Amino acid sequence: MAFNFGAPAGGTASAATPAAPAGTFGGFGTTTTTTTAGSAFSFSAPTNTGTSALGGLFSQPTQAPVQSNQLINTASALSAPTLLGDERDAILAKWNQLQAFWGTGKGYFNNNIPPVDFTQENPFCRFKAVGYSCMPNNKDEDGLVVLIFNRKETDIRSQQQQLIESVHKILGGNQTLSVNVEGVKTLPDDQTEVVIYVVERSPNGTSRRVTATALYAHFEQANIKTSLQQLGVTLSMTRTELSPAQIKQLLQNPPAGVDPIIWEQAKVDNPDPEKLIPVPMVGFKELLRRLKVQDQMTKQHQTRLDIISEDISELQKNQTTTLAKIAQYKRKLMELSHRTLQVLIKQEIQRKSGYAIQADEEQLRVQLDTIQCELNAPTQFKGRLNELMSQIRMQNHFGAVKSEERYYVDADLLREIKQHLKQQQEGLSHLISIIKDDLEDIKLIEHGLNENVHIRGGVFS
Repeated sequence: MAFNFGAPAGGTASAATPAAPAGTFGGFGTTTTTTTAGSAFSFSAPTNTGTSALGGLFSQPTQAPVQSNQLINTASALSAPTLLGDERDAILAKWNQLQAFWGTGKGYFNNNIPPVDFTQENPFCRFKAVGYSCMPNNKDEDGLVVLIFNRKETDIRSQQQQLIESVHKILGGNQTLSVNVEGVKTLPDDQTEVVIYVVERSPNGTSRRVTATALYAHFEQANIKTSLQQLGVTLSMTRTELSPAQIKQLLQNPPAGVDPIIWEQAKVDNPDPEKLIPVPMVGFKELLRRLKVQDQMTKQHQTRLDIISEDISELQKNQTTTLAKIAQYKRKLMELSHRTLQVLIKQEIQRKSGYAIQADEEQLRVQLDTIQCELNAPTQFKGRLNELMSQIRMQNHFGAVKSEERYYVDADLLREIKQHLKQQQEGLSHLISIIKDDLEDIKLIEHGLNENVHIRGGVFS
C-alpha cells in the first residue's frame, strides 16, 4: 500500500517549477539573440505542440516489454536476490526494500544483470500521494503562454517594458508582431509567473492572436530557448484547456509509480471533476512546493480581502455622510416649505382683504381651531413633549446625585446611545420649532381675520 501524506491538496493550479539555470536576468535591452535579421518568422502549424502544466503526464513510456523486465528485476531485487548465494541475500533484500520505499539508491540482485535504479517513481516508493490541480479553461486561440522567471515580482514589474522589447527581439523583431503581458503573479522562492500573448497584424489592417501552441513551439527551439534562459526564464508552458480525449487518457492511465487503486480512489474523491484533475505528488519536495504555492495564494487572497474591507469601510463612511446630508436637506426642505406657506398666507390675506369670510375659509378656521386644541391638549403632543423634558431633567438630576457611582459602558454602545439621544433632541427641537411657527401663523391669521371684521364692521355701521 502506498504511503499517503493525508488529504489531497485541492485547488493548486500552478505548474511545477524546476530549479533555475545559471542564466541571469540582466538588462532586457542588452540581450543578444541568435535569430538573424534576415530570417522570416512564421507561426505555421508546429511539429511540436508543446506541453501544458499537466502535459508531462501524457508522455509516459509505452514500451511494455521494457517495463515488464524492469518490474521483474525490481521484484527480484526486493524479494529474492541471488548475488551472494547465502544468508546475506536476505539482508540485501531488506536493504533493497528500504531503498525502494525511500525512492533512492541501487538494488543489486544478480551478478549477471545490472542493478535496479530506485527512484521516487517506482511503484514501491512510500512517499507519494495524489492531489488536485485546476484545469486551464483558455482556448488555444487565446495564445496565452506562461514564462516562469527566476526573479522577484518587483524586478519584473519595474522592467516590464524592457521584458516586452527583449521578447520581441527574440521573436525576430518583426514590426507586424506585438508582445503583450496578460498578467504577472508572484510564485514561491522569489520566482514570478508572466503570462504573455503575441498579436500579429496583417497588411490589410486586421489582427489576430498567435495560437499558444505555435508560440510555445517557437520558444522551445534550441536557440530561442537559450535566449530566454539568458533573460532568466526557467520554464515555459502553454495555458490551454485539455481536450476531452486528453482528459480521458490522463484519467484512464495512472502516472508512473502510482498504484492504480489509489488513482481510482483519487478520481472518486475529486471534489469538482469539471474543474479539477488528479495529479501525483511524489516526494517531500513536491509536497513542500504545493504547500508554498498554497501559502502564496492564501496571502494573495488575504491581501484582496484587506482591500475589499478597506473599500467597504470607505463606502460605509460615504453612506453615513450621504445619510447626514439627506437629513440636512430634508430639514432644509421643511423650513423652505414653512417659509413658502407663510408667504402664501400673507399673499392670501392681501388678496382677500375687503371681502367677506367665505364658507371654505370658515371651514378652514374650524380646522385650525381643532389643530390648536389638539396641540394644547395635555394628552397630545404638547403633553408628551413636557413628559419627555421632565424625564430628561430627572435623569440629569439622578446623574448628579449618583455622581459618586461609576459605571463603565462599552464605547460602541455609548456612541450609539449618544447618537440616538442626539437624534431625539434634534427631533424635539425641530418639532418645537414647527409648533412655534404654526402658532405664529395661526396668530397672524387670527389677527388678519380680526382686522377684516373690524373694517367690515366700520363700513356697515
